[in-house]
Amino acid sequence: MVHLTRIYTKTGDDGTTSLGDMSRTSKNDPRLEAYATVDEANSSIGVVLSTDELSEDVRALLVRIQNDLFDVGADLCTPVADAPAFEPLRVLESQVTYIEEKIDFYNESLEALRSFVLPSGTPAAAHLHVARTVTRRAERRTWAAIHAFGGGVNPLTAKYLNRLSDLLFVLARVANKEIGDQLWVPGANR
Repeated sequence: MVHLTRIYTKTGDDGTTSLGDMSRTSKNDPRLEAYATVDEANSSIGVVLSTDELSEDVRALLVRIQNDLFDVGADLCTPVADAPAFEPLRVLESQVTYIEEKIDFYNESLEALRSFVLPSGTPAAAHLHVARTVTRRAERRTWAAIHAFGGGVNPLTAKYLNRLSDLLFVLARVANKEIGDQLWVPGANR
């Protein structure tokens, strides 16, 4: 369990921060960029949850995802090591599989797409699209960290984020189900 007794420590005032293994790194470290963007994605989902337009099952799913995103952040901030002193929290393939199952479940009730979807619609749908794009950025930042540190970053974190962005897209379509998706019309304004 995590216990936070102080909110500020002043240890980051020199432009460094602690990773999960207590080593210090620059606040520009690609790992930090990745898990900070995961935190931003999580906050975007929090905005979605502030709307009153979600079914209870979608609301419960998004809260579960918020918890999983803390797991993703914990994984990203703890370098992969051969013999760690403590067993680190790592994203598991089962978490990715769960997201895939939810994509399939919610997508089953939607009409097939005839074009790309414009990110709009109900407030919940619009916020889900913002969360989706922030999650895509988190995935890109995670891949940058993976490429920078090779085996020092768990690649399942990027895979989870990739699937999550797909799920958020599907959930945005679910949120727009009653009003329908606004589709892109190529060259409509020429």
